[in-house]
Amino acid sequence: MLPAEYMKRHVELGYAVTSHRTQGVTTDTAHVVVASSTTRENFYVAMTRGRDANMAYVAVDQPDVAHVGPRPGNDVASTARSVLDSVLQHIGAELSAHETIAVEQDARGSIAQLAAEYETIAAAAQRDGWASMLRETGLSESQADDAIHSEAFGALTAELRRAEAHHLHVRSLLQRTIVARGFEDAQDIAAVLQSRIASVIAHGAGAGRPRLEPAMVVGLIPSAMGPMEPDMRRALDDRSAMMEARARYLLDAALLAKAPWTRVLGPAPRGSAAADWRHSACTVAAYRDRYGVLGARALGLPPRSIAQERDAAHARAALRGAQHLAEKDRTYGAPETAVQPGLPPVGIRF
Repeated sequence: MLPAEYMKRHVELGYAVTSHRTQGVTTDTAHVVVASSTTRENFYVAMTRGRDANMAYVAVDQPDVAHVGPRPGNDVASTARSVLDSVLQHIGAELSAHETIAVEQDARGSIAQLAAEYETIAAAAQRDGWASMLRETGLSESQADDAIHSEAFGALTAELRRAEAHHLHVRSLLQRTIVARGFEDAQDIAAVLQSRIASVIAHGAGAGRPRLEPAMVVGLIPSAMGPMEPDMRRALDDRSAMMEARARYLLDAALLAKAPWTRVLGPAPRGSAAADWRHSACTVAAYRDRYGVLGARALGLPPRSIAQERDAAHARAALRGAQHLAEKDRTYGAPETAVQPGLPPVGIRF
């Protein structure tokens, strides 16, 4: 029990105070709860209130014993360091006009924006070709009409483009997919075909030459191939070139700044392996840009959609490829030189 006058003059309620409320306040110690949504401005204010000590308690979204498992969206592999790293990059302050222009220009040239434009143009450029193929591969006229006018037709054509990028013979694949099972109970033929073709690609089956490396822009976006209008082809080629250039720029900038995520790539090898290492590293950089990955982890949080999971699989493969090349270079090393009098240098490999 404390006297009312003492409470009035000397006590202030300070439980769960926001960082906005504490601006200008100084205490003996400050205890701050930090979540991934915290901005760096609020974090700075909260961590500078204590005169003697400032303690941060970082939420890493790990389920405790009372939970049956992680909730959707939780990063079960996050650490205090990765959360704090993302907080320091989460700017909450209002941008100046110049900064706003720079941010908008960067977003306009991002992999996410360019990939969306590429896929939209590809869908329009190839639509008539895919529709004609669908009418010629075993469907009845009414079934083909239903599929072409379905809302799922766009997803189906995207899947066909992905199959083509994996060097599958799309016409043959489509014919076999149609005759394999009927569509008696199908409410949406296009959606059923899309699902069947996706399953074939996932299991590595199909016609063509599946052992070839898929034709992907920046290692992620299936290339649009086949005949199309010249202006459509130019638009696709322009965006493909811009995405490749963007990925190279992002990788170079990250390497120059010694960004933490680049450490997992391993050091760039020398000789002929350098180009392959760089190609794989660019795919990782492109994935980060497409999905807004900012933290120290190379691929960020777990994927939240089927499309992102596919891209994440390509990025993981590229990351493993870069690591393998770096490790191989460390294991074998560069040729050492032995010199004997009167003889030219001789390369000796251990």
